[in-house]
Amino acid sequence: MRNPLAGPAYPGASTRRWFIHVAASFFLACLGCAAQSTTGAWSGVVVSSACNADEAFNESPECAKSVPGAKLALYDDTTRVMYGLEPQASISAHLGETITVRGTLDGDVIRVASAGPMSIGLAVGDKAPAFSVPDQFGRVQTLDTLKGMNGTVLLFFRSADW
Repeated sequence: MRNPLAGPAYPGASTRRWFIHVAASFFLACLGCAAQSTTGAWSGVVVSSACNADEAFNESPECAKSVPGAKLALYDDTTRVMYGLEPQASISAHLGETITVRGTLDGDVIRVASAGPMSIGLAVGDKAPAFSVPDQFGRVQTLDTLKGMNGTVLLFFRSADW
């Protein structure tokens, strides 16, 4: 009878078992990551997939042309990422337009639930939501403290990353 405290029956058995266990765990974790999807909204320009991200960023006229065999994609110029779009029929009328797509991101493909014109900010005449933020001097400002005789104009500058 073999002594159980003597270690494995052959050299390297415990190392192999450990490696197999780690590899199986990693494989299962990767499957879990691949199965995840994100629901949300993405904005950008609808371009031909025959166009690459650099061409889309440089606003090449070729990106807004229908190319046989190419699909439509959404180019997000803030992240410089191109997303596939499915189903294509729901997006085909928007080639070359800047739109907002709502749906589910699955890998690098957005499953489109709805698409419409991209809107930035409030529409003319809409009331700004209540807010309070410190100014450059540390004083708290609100919509009321900023209001002038003729109303208020708010400008939010995203970045200078041109």
